[in-house]
Amino acid sequence: MLAAIGVASLDELVRVPDAVALRAPVEVTPQLSEIEIAERFRRFADRTSAAGYDSFLGAGAYRHYVPPVVGALAMRGEFLTAYTPYQAEVSQGYLQAIYEWQTYIALLTGLDVANASVYDGATALAEAAIMAVNATGRKRIVVSRAVHPNYRAVLRTYAEGLELDIVELPYGADGRTDLRGLDEALAGGDVAAVVVQSPNFFGAIDALPAAAAARIKAAKAVAIAAVAEALSLAALATPASWGAEICAGEAQSFGNAVAYGGPHVGFIAATNEHLRRIPGRLVGKSLDGEGRTAYVLTLQAREQHIRREKATSNICTNQAHCALCATIYLAALGKTGLRDCAALNVARANELRAKVTALDGFVAKFDAPAFNEFVVRVPGRAADVLRALERRTILGGLDLGRFYPELDDCILMTATELTTSAQIDRLADALAEIPARAAAHV
Repeated sequence: MLAAIGVASLDELVRVPDAVALRAPVEVTPQLSEIEIAERFRRFADRTSAAGYDSFLGAGAYRHYVPPVVGALAMRGEFLTAYTPYQAEVSQGYLQAIYEWQTYIALLTGLDVANASVYDGATALAEAAIMAVNATGRKRIVVSRAVHPNYRAVLRTYAEGLELDIVELPYGADGRTDLRGLDEALAGGDVAAVVVQSPNFFGAIDALPAAAAARIKAAKAVAIAAVAEALSLAALATPASWGAEICAGEAQSFGNAVAYGGPHVGFIAATNEHLRRIPGRLVGKSLDGEGRTAYVLTLQAREQHIRREKATSNICTNQAHCALCATIYLAALGKTGLRDCAALNVARANELRAKVTALDGFVAKFDAPAFNEFVVRVPGRAADVLRALERRTILGGLDLGRFYPELDDCILMTATELTTSAQIDRLADALAEIPARAAAHV
């Protein structure tokens, strides 16, 4: 092969610069026994700074209990593949699992149809916006500033390539979207979609009022709901019930560990009106030649490969295995179990809020009803308070000043069913010791 290419050696072909080329033999650790390897990796894990910390972080990535049944089933060899498992003649089990996933998402959102998942909540929102653009032929998207900042950033990235105009609505004093500018935004008749998130980035329940949803519909725009904490769907009114035509969300909370940032699993659900605009894939239930139930891909012609630049979307795969984990989780908990888990999240968050805001100098920033996270204003800068907590092996939450400069004295705190009363008490005790030093920026 080298002769055919016309070079004398592999070194000549690769041409690794001398400054980075390895000249000396590589030192490789000698072989170890299985027990020694396990101990070696345990020491690696102990070096991770988050090990042993109490965490009150949320903001789009949530710690929830994952029942052992999820891993026991999802990690079976039949479910692990190098490619998305859509060959109907050999993948009936996986196709059925995806069909059930779609069904669960449709039930939770109250909408008619859901897709076979997309990469994450942020890209799901961007794809939902494109659906609205295709449905209306318009190029302006109105989005609440209380939508997750990362979601809005991804939306803007998509919008730049498609020459879409992004307009933001501010958040109000209670933490919910300030809709006073909605009529003005809709007046031009060029709005494709209005996007709100509920619970929003501040944890506030931010569903559109019926009157606002009606005004959006009257303006022939599409109401889009974003959901970053999927567990909230077990406790709150469905997006469909308050007028959302499309719901884009993140289902990491269902059986998928936080895992230092990913992978996550996004979803899109919509009314039947938007059925043929949903990106990615849909699994449908049919019958085979002998009349038996058969699961197949439906209502998609792999347009991203056939139509290329004319395709509705460039999404070409999904988070099938993460969606499988979510499906097993939902099946294991069932309707009652999921509601109980959501209720426990609300109770833990209320306990956290009560104990933190009982401290001198710590007050709730917003008073809108919330799900499992809330914003607390602290004495001094949030970053200083969080550093003081970190020295006590507590991850106290998210410094909102990173995304909202006007909130640099605010922390977004989260509690889930994994948060214990003892951890909350430890946080409160630590906060009680640091407000004076935090105010002095120490």
